[in-house]
Amino acid sequence: MRTTAYNQRLLRGQTPSYERLQARLAEDHNAPPSQPLAVHCGWGRLLIGHTYPDAGELAAALLDEQPGERDIALYVAAPHQVLAQAPQQLFLDPSDTLRLWFTDYRPARRGFRGYRIRRAQNEADWQAINCLYQMRGMLPIEPGKLTPYNEGGPTYWLAEDEDSGAVIGSVMGLNHQRAFRDPENGSSLWCLAVDPQCSRPGVGEVLVRHLIEHFMSRGLSYLDLSVLHDNRQAKQLYAKLGFRELQTFSLKRKNGINQPLFLGPGPQAELNPYARIIVDEALRRGIEVQVDDAEAGLFTLSQGGRRIRCRESLSDLTSAVSMTLCQDKRLT
Repeated sequence: MRTTAYNQRLLRGQTPSYERLQARLAEDHNAPPSQPLAVHCGWGRLLIGHTYPDAGELAAALLDEQPGERDIALYVAAPHQVLAQAPQQLFLDPSDTLRLWFTDYRPARRGFRGYRIRRAQNEADWQAINCLYQMRGMLPIEPGKLTPYNEGGPTYWLAEDEDSGAVIGSVMGLNHQRAFRDPENGSSLWCLAVDPQCSRPGVGEVLVRHLIEHFMSRGLSYLDLSVLHDNRQAKQLYAKLGFRELQTFSLKRKNGINQPLFLGPGPQAELNPYARIIVDEALRRGIEVQVDDAEAGLFTLSQGGRRIRCRESLSDLTSAVSMTLCQDKRLT
């Protein structure tokens, strides 16, 4: 254990990268993966970024996302190089990656009663998990698309109320050693969700602890997870358990599901519906919007060195809008 702790301290400051992964595999005399790794989780793919040899290949994989799914590329060491391949289609996920080295983990001092943790086993379990995910605004799982467990696929766990038998929480775990022969013996946590109507305390914490202790029993070394940068409640829980920030990045494709992540808050002005349609579409395309007069539906679109002033769906290239701008001295 002492040697393990020492080795982990040496690794803590290292950012996951393709070159480092290849070097570690060579040190352990293991053959590198024959191809970059993508694990299907039922709602989309996890693209293990540091198994991709170049930025173009990772960008192409992200662009191959299927309709209605949500792919995530994690462990991206140089996100700017990937984004440069398709700047209009890809974006940097505003999430933090956290890591818990198991040598830092401390078991719970008290237990929680009233529910049990077990693996998802049948169609009824998947339906219950999907109901829970939909309540939380998450994508449902299609079990038939999951990468098989014996091929390195994920495992879903659920929290089941002992009295009612209802599913009150769920989480997904991925064993990196099984998935891509990770020389650092890592694992990761995804899709943690708890029923918003649940009255049982500590369900989320117990699910996380269960996953930690499960992977510890398998001889793994750490657990990673991704959490939105402004999710303070979740971050407080993870900090309590010993998670620390890992310097790496995640990328996603721009789509309707991810829209709140790459659009940001946008203009807060109360635009009329006709102006709002144009403004929202401009934001989706990465065009800067400045609201000049919300009541009149006047706004300015800017991209690169070009600026166009608009009134609802008309621009200042039309005489009517130009006349409106000239009549109002506040706008000229």
